[in-house]
Order: sequence, then C-alpha cells, then structure tokens
Amino acid sequence: MQNYRPSLKQMQYLVALHQHGHFGRAADACNVTQSTLSAGVRELETLLGQTLVERTRRVVRFTSLGDRIVDKAHRVLREAEELADMAAAAAAPLVGELRMSVIPTIAPFLLPGLLPRLRKERPALKLFLREEPSAQACESLHHGQVDCVLLALPYACGDVESEALFDDALFVAFPGDQAEDLPAVVTADQLDPAQMLMLEDGHCLKDHALAACNRPELRAGARMMGTSLHTLVQMVDNGLGITMLPQMAIEAGILDHTGIDTRPLASDHDWRTIALVWRKGSPRADEFHMLADIFRKHRAN
Repeated sequence: MQNYRPSLKQMQYLVALHQHGHFGRAADACNVTQSTLSAGVRELETLLGQTLVERTRRVVRFTSLGDRIVDKAHRVLREAEELADMAAAAAAPLVGELRMSVIPTIAPFLLPGLLPRLRKERPALKLFLREEPSAQACESLHHGQVDCVLLALPYACGDVESEALFDDALFVAFPGDQAEDLPAVVTADQLDPAQMLMLEDGHCLKDHALAACNRPELRAGARMMGTSLHTLVQMVDNGLGITMLPQMAIEAGILDHTGIDTRPLASDHDWRTIALVWRKGSPRADEFHMLADIFRKHRAN
C-alpha cells in the first residue's frame, strides 16, 4: 500500500477544525469557504483510509486517531512556518510580522508606553498582539499560533528559552482607612486570609502572590476571586478586602482616583520576573534577544 503524505493545507484545515469545533468558523479562520475546508478534511480522511472527525448536525467530534494527528500536525505546521522565519531572520532582523502573546497582568501596564518606542525603533516590524492568561499563552506558543510570549516567571511554560527583562515587586493594597495602622513594610504573617482577594485560577500572578506569602491557607481563605487587577482594585476601594498588586500596575496608575494605599511586601519571593519567552530552538532566537533588549531599555528609562 502506498503511503500518502498529507499536504500542509489539509493539515491546516484539520487543525483549524479542531481549534474551532465548527466547520464554518474554521473555514473563516482559514479564509476559505466551508465547502472547501470540508472537502479538504474528507480528502485527507479518504487518502489516509481512516475517520478523523465524527460529524453530526450539532457536534464535531474528533476520533482518538484524529486527536493524535492534530497534535502532530501542529508541530509540522509550526516547523514549516519556521523555515520561512529562518530565511526572513537571515535577511533582516525584526522586519515583517511577529506574533506575541502578553498576559493580562502585564499588557495594559507595559505596552502603552512600550509600543510607540518599538514603532519608532523598528518601523518595519509588524507586531500582532493577543492578550491571554499564562496557560493559554504557552499553549499558543507551542502550537505555533504566536512566536513569543511576554510572561511573568516563574511559570512552567514547557520546552522554552527565555530572557529576563526586569523584576516586578509585589505590593499589598489596603483600603485607605486601614493603611494608617500598618507598618511601612508588611510581612506575610500580617495578612488576614479572610480579607484576601485574589485573581481567578489561570492567572500566574495569583500563584506568585501565594508563593511570596508561603501561606497555603490564603488560597483556601480567599473570600472572592477577580477576573482582572482592575476588578480587584475596585473591590479593595469599596472596602471588601485586600489584594496584591505588581509594581508596574501601580506605576501605570491603576490606583488613580481611588482611596487605596499600598505597602511593600517583605518575603523571600516578593517579586515576579518579567521575561520574553520563545520556543526552544526557534530560528528567530537572535531577534527575540534584540526585542528583549528594546523592552529592557524602555523599562530602564
């Protein structure tokens, strides 16, 4: 029996269908008609002699073999794309398209000042941004949907390389009427678990805050979860509890027009490290080091 080698286009269609779970949305993502995408997937199944997708009127369900082939297709598509990246990087660094994920506890506080500088220094760079929590950002990186991630470490992001940009200290935020009785620096044992407000699971800042305190009961005792730092700030400002905020958010003005006061947290791990992360062995590694240097210089100024 002659082995059949799937085309990159067929693998792209299959991966898009797996990601979106709907033929119409997958076709839109691939900029083709639904019939074209459906025919491409059926042709792939016919030539492989295996069913990869179970179709019903309501649900698109992948077989176990289909799931395994999708995992492999992600890697093949990513490596095919890196061939073009390798040639582009050799011709001229930081030119053309670059896709970057940024986590929500960094994006609104660092990017507004950084992007104008980047446009000025690298006008030929077309930077496409997506904001997503750490787990999704790392998944996007390994699936080839983005080229690099602006992340807060420590965080287990898989087989990656990284360059640290700067350390971002953690502060404890209190309602203004509580702060006057507090010392200049707060220690972890002075925090009341019943008053702690945290981000929802999936945000690495939550794990960094818990690690900084080294008090697992804070997780169990947290009375309320917030979807963003801005939400937590509003809760604290309304006297609902206390929370932790990174220095970059405070410097960016997240506490403007509030009555909130802050104190530095004193612990063995009272900071997070902001880093640029990319896939290990990426042909654009030299470009990412250059990009990290631009980010670092912006922060220093």
